[in-house]
Amino acid sequence: MPTFNYTGRNGSGAQVKGTMEAANTSSVAEQLLRKNITPISITATDKGKGENLASKDIKELLGLAHVSIDELIIFSRQMYALMRSGVPILRAINGMAESSTSLTLRKALIDIGSQLEGGYTLSSALNQHPKIFSSLFVSLIHVGENTGQLEESFLKLTNYLEREQATRKRIKTALRYPTMVLVAVFSALVILNIFVIPTFANMFAKLGADLPIMTKFLIASSNFFLHYWPYMLIGGVLAYFAIRHSLKTEKGRFQWDKRKVKLPIIGSIIERSILARFSHSFGIILKAGIPMTTGLTLVADAVDNSYMKEKIIAMRQAIEGGESLLRSAIASTLFTPLVVQMVAVGEETGRVDELLKEVGDYYEREVDYDLSTLTARIEPLLLVVVAIMVLVLALGIFTPMWDMASAMQGK
Repeated sequence: MPTFNYTGRNGSGAQVKGTMEAANTSSVAEQLLRKNITPISITATDKGKGENLASKDIKELLGLAHVSIDELIIFSRQMYALMRSGVPILRAINGMAESSTSLTLRKALIDIGSQLEGGYTLSSALNQHPKIFSSLFVSLIHVGENTGQLEESFLKLTNYLEREQATRKRIKTALRYPTMVLVAVFSALVILNIFVIPTFANMFAKLGADLPIMTKFLIASSNFFLHYWPYMLIGGVLAYFAIRHSLKTEKGRFQWDKRKVKLPIIGSIIERSILARFSHSFGIILKAGIPMTTGLTLVADAVDNSYMKEKIIAMRQAIEGGESLLRSAIASTLFTPLVVQMVAVGEETGRVDELLKEVGDYYEREVDYDLSTLTARIEPLLLVVVAIMVLVLALGIFTPMWDMASAMQGK
């Protein structure tokens, strides 16, 4: 925790100097006032600055630090509880900064507390940290500030983030088994190429037997792996960084996001998950009183897919051009006919936000069903891959052994 030097005057007017550890200058001032000391100056010590630098997380130094969705949920839930209890915003933020276990979030909250002391609104202060707080997060806080319902904004954000977290966990759980099988197959191939196939290759070479094509293929692949594995490793690392760089470019990210929703088996799950996120967040925004066109701009960023974002922006442009939400939704080709009918009813009855929540729940049910059957659909493909690998191995290794055994019996 930072260390501060302070100068102040006590109740009798005498000057008092000292050192104190606190999250920020505001916390120092509060502690001094409790001791009946009026602060005159508060400055951070070099020691405190050095400790801040020394305590930097290695991930932060590498540019990998981030705030997880779990930490954002805890932050939103606790802020809702504090706001509902009548705790002032500044005190709540300072308290959250002291109790936060994330270095990145703690530093952000300390900075937000400083901005609040300087007269900034909470939404403006949060907006200074876009890597932690999304535009959707900031907008809902802004609406809460203007309507006097800040605690309700934090409650909506908590529910939204919890729903998002649950969807991500379901997807990870469904993909765990296929991932383990693929890792096992890859490990088996590496072991076979390094230890098993070279042993049989030496044995066949000593016998001088005429080898079948499958055996020659296995020996050639093993030799290639043994002689060129450093180049393969370097190529893999270079390909990884090239893909990462491509995904950071606008064009590369768009192409990947477009292909991602068209992948066999899992593409439809990804697309429905994105549409569930779109529907829920758009419904929350409309219920908060944000204009539809502004809301679509915010939701376009919240979906975290540039391909889908382009379609949502096209919807916004169509609405700005005088089209209804229904017509723009049909033109976007994003939604199924059933969902389009629900949007039409919502527009006719003035209950678009409620119907969008129903749309989001509908897509979530679809995603749940697809995820529950994902393993069953992927299992046959994995079995085929393993069967082909075993077949190639059996034909390549055991066929020449059977041929030699037959030849020896013939003699």
